[in-house]
Order: sequence, then C-alpha cells, then structure tokens
Amino acid sequence: MKRDDLYDLAAFAVVAEQGSFTRAAAELGMSQSALSHAMKSLEERLGVRLLSRTTRSVSTTEEGEKLLRSLRPALEEISAGVDAVGAARGKLSGTVRVTATRHAIASAIMPKLPRFFASYPDVQVDMIADDNLVDIVAERLDAGIRFGDIVQKDMIAVRIGADVRMSVVGAPSYFEEHAVPKTPRDLADHRCINYRLVRSGGLYAWDFEEKGRSFEVRVAGPLVFNNADLLREAALAGHGLAYMYDDMVAADVKAGRLKRVLEKWCPTFPGYYLYHPSRRQTPPALTALIAALRYKS
Repeated sequence: MKRDDLYDLAAFAVVAEQGSFTRAAAELGMSQSALSHAMKSLEERLGVRLLSRTTRSVSTTEEGEKLLRSLRPALEEISAGVDAVGAARGKLSGTVRVTATRHAIASAIMPKLPRFFASYPDVQVDMIADDNLVDIVAERLDAGIRFGDIVQKDMIAVRIGADVRMSVVGAPSYFEEHAVPKTPRDLADHRCINYRLVRSGGLYAWDFEEKGRSFEVRVAGPLVFNNADLLREAALAGHGLAYMYDDMVAADVKAGRLKRVLEKWCPTFPGYYLYHPSRRQTPPALTALIAALRYKS
C-alpha cells in the first residue's frame, strides 16, 4: 500500500463518520477543497464510487460502506498502537468518547476529572450526554456509563459510583393544598411532573419497592420535561411532585425548599458502571480513565 492510500483511507473514514466535508476537513485540519480532491483521487485509484454527495450531506455508497466496515477495525488498531507507544514513553494522548447520562456525568465523572487531567493533560474526554441506552459499538464510542443493572452482559464493566437512591419530593407550597401521599398508589390523586424519554417518546414510570418487590406507577400531571434540572425547578415552584435522584435534591430538602415523601418505597439503584466492548488491546487513554473513575468503597 502506498503512503498516500493510507492517508486518504483514514480521511475517508472521517468523512463517512461526519457526513460532511466541512466538518471532516475541520477535524483533519485541511481545506475542504483538498479533502474533496483526495476523495476523488481515492475513488479513481480504487475504481469505485465510495461517497454519494448532495448539496447538504455526504453518505457512503454500498461499496463505500463495505470498505468502511473492514477499514474501521484496522484504523482503530493503528490508533491504539500509536497511543500505546506514547504511553510507553510516559506521554499519554488521544480522545476517549463516552456516552453517559447527565446525572452520571455530574455525580460520578466530573468530581474525578481534575486529578485525571492533571496526570494526563494531552488526553481529551469527549462526553456525549444521553439519558437513553446507546449501542456504543454501532455509534463507535469507546465506552458507556449507565446503572449496573442495565449494562449488557457481553460488556466489560467497572463500577465507578456508589448506589443511587431515588426520592419523591414536593415543595411546602404544594403540600399546603394537597395531602401528603401515604403510599405510591395515592399518586393517582396528585399532580405529578413527568419525565419524557427522548428516544422512545414515552413517559418514565416511577419505580418503587415494597417488601423486596419492585413495581411501577404511571403518574399524571400538567407538566412534562425531558430534563432533570427542569423537573427540580418545577417542583421547587410548587407545580407538583417530582421523582428525582436524591443527591440532586438533598440540599433543597435540607434547606426546607423541598420535602421527601414515600421514602420507605423509594428504591436504590446499583450505582454507575463504565462499560466497554472486549478488545485485544484497550486504548491506553481509556485504561487510564477507567483507573481514575474506578469506585473505591
């Protein structure tokens, strides 16, 4: 293989991933015209059309997709090898792409990043905030972070956070006009603030436990959000009851701005885990991040 072929194949993979010559050129640090010329030259050398171009986007052709499927593992191996050489010299670099929920980022990741970056200033952590479960292999991500009970069994998983408790909370102003619910079934008579799951479009059912048995309650109310911070703001404003991570509202409860209810029914989830697919060689930057995030009870 000629040197130019390797450069152009790597650039082709970036164009395919970005779906845009403009974004790909910015990532590669080259002009859009030079990148377009390189792709045309690659297609001419291979004798096939790899990219389908429109005025708004770029996508792979059938032949381009075939090439990409075989190209990606090879490029990942090369990248991992280069990173390993840097790590052996004591200079770790590279980008780690991770999907995590907003709560996981705030509670389990952000507090540990200052020390991590102090040790590895040349590593970039690219966080994709998504409250839905993501196929990290299909999305070409290095790792994901979710609760331990929903991590796929074929993944390598490392615990990075303590157990997480849920709470149902309401503002004092709300309870001036509504009785405190005694059981989760009483929620049918209350104004509840719902959370919408973006990917599925459905409303999150509130989880509870009774004598070791888990059950769900569908609630109703005048407000629906797809953002936990807005759930909290609405609860503080007295618009209804909210189902929240307890650590997000602990300060409000302590200050008297919110009140917990149904505490003996609220469940505890088994903490956050970082998970990633099994590989012959885990990227050194990911290995370092896992070590920094690992939970120590």
